[in-house]
Amino acid sequence: MRRRFSLLAGAFVAVAVLLPVSPAAAGAVNGNENEAAVAMDEGEKWGGIEWAPCEEEPAADCGKLTVPIDWSRPWGPTVDIAVARRKATDPAARVGSLVINPGGPGGSGVEAAYGAPGFFTEELQRRFDIVGFDPRGVGRSNPVICSASVYNQMPATVMTSQADFDAWNTFTKKLHQDCRERTGPLYDHVDSVDVARDLDALRAALGERRLTFYGISYGTLIGQMYAELFPHRIRAMALDSNMDHSLGVKAFLDTEAAAVEDAFDEFVAWCEADETCPLHGRDVRELWERLLAKARAGELYYPGVPDRPMTEAQVLWQGVLGNEGPAWQLLSEMLIALDGGPVPSEMPPLPGRQPVTGEVAYLPTVILCQDYNLRVRDYEEYAALLRSSAALAPDMRYNPMPIEDLPICLNHRTTNPQHHLRYRGSAPLLLGNSLHDPSTPYGWSANVARQLGPKAVLLTYEGWGHRIYGKDECSTVPIDNYLISLVVPPHGFRCPVGGRVETTLKRQAGVWPTDSLSWGGSVPAFAGH
Repeated sequence: MRRRFSLLAGAFVAVAVLLPVSPAAAGAVNGNENEAAVAMDEGEKWGGIEWAPCEEEPAADCGKLTVPIDWSRPWGPTVDIAVARRKATDPAARVGSLVINPGGPGGSGVEAAYGAPGFFTEELQRRFDIVGFDPRGVGRSNPVICSASVYNQMPATVMTSQADFDAWNTFTKKLHQDCRERTGPLYDHVDSVDVARDLDALRAALGERRLTFYGISYGTLIGQMYAELFPHRIRAMALDSNMDHSLGVKAFLDTEAAAVEDAFDEFVAWCEADETCPLHGRDVRELWERLLAKARAGELYYPGVPDRPMTEAQVLWQGVLGNEGPAWQLLSEMLIALDGGPVPSEMPPLPGRQPVTGEVAYLPTVILCQDYNLRVRDYEEYAALLRSSAALAPDMRYNPMPIEDLPICLNHRTTNPQHHLRYRGSAPLLLGNSLHDPSTPYGWSANVARQLGPKAVLLTYEGWGHRIYGKDECSTVPIDNYLISLVVPPHGFRCPVGGRVETTLKRQAGVWPTDSLSWGGSVPAFAGH
């Protein structure tokens, strides 16, 4: 089951070339905190939050925080950031506020706060007010929207010729103009540096001298940018399944391809070894190739969607989503259904980018476009990128998530370009990742930890899926310990699948401080990532 991980590690070493910091980027992320626009405590400047029971979830409190659209013009137009809070269940044991972000880009922190009881351990809920916010341009915080009539003119996701590239080049100019008009001035101010400044305003509005933060996936980029901008305002920061903001477009796509291939290999190995796999005894790779061939021929239909054939990219999406949990049982059943077998009782929606109904379409991809320069010159360069990915991923070809996003970023300015992270704070930072993550490769977290320096500790979960909190006792208790008591695991700490903290520490001959917490119950059930 470890055969492809060596490929993933090798691919990362080969392509993870750090980009230099441009003068503009350096100014944006290093931030001279003596300058007037930055030196002010943003939360105190912009006021507090008026809380009231949430209409959708009365057990939680909701409010709004007003911040400038353009942080370089602090007295200019403003935007309201939607915030939700679940108070600590034991006020006497309360540590403070834990601000969370579920990722995306486009994930709702408000919804994450609503769902906190099903995600975080009882101990963490007892100690913290759990606070989530919808980042600017997302959900309830002035979302990035476009006219559905324009959005639905989008060309095919995967380009196959220079004519396709030219069509995308023309379309994105029209799309971005329409979305900018629909969204308003916020459209050009939704990168993760802007969100990090909003996060500091939220910290102060909550009355916290220092920030305690937990972010997953794209939420880790918000945390990384905060660590650069406000290194001395961090109490604790847990970054679960990290983005790597140092990678150029080729390194980004190559590492994603190698990671999703590695995850697919793990799924195949499970089916070969475990009799409970519905595909046990069958040639999974042969079935997979046959389904991809049918999709390319326009002959494959998703159960319940008879009006249009599936694309090859939509088949590849199954390989990503089925490995994010992972949900190998459901993935097996889905492949059987696509091959004409019975349809699973819990049928997920057709994945991938599709036409929308109604008047508007939401486009959080713009956030990615402002954080990552993924533009390519022409179809020749684009095709070379796909060939490179395919060489690393013979079964999966590429990860369809960034491939779907890349064309949308044509003709869009990157305001927070990739760069090597710089952290000058004294607070330790805790990072985590699974070895077989199909969406944020393990190498990304390892690279981010190297960039952040000795204050960053990487917690390795030797299993599968996207996000490690809640996977096992061993991958959950250290994060709780850190957030509550500022106790970090030893450098190099690794959690085996099904591992317990005490036995893992003994096996690794680690030294665990005596004030660490004990495990007090089962891991909650999780949905999504």
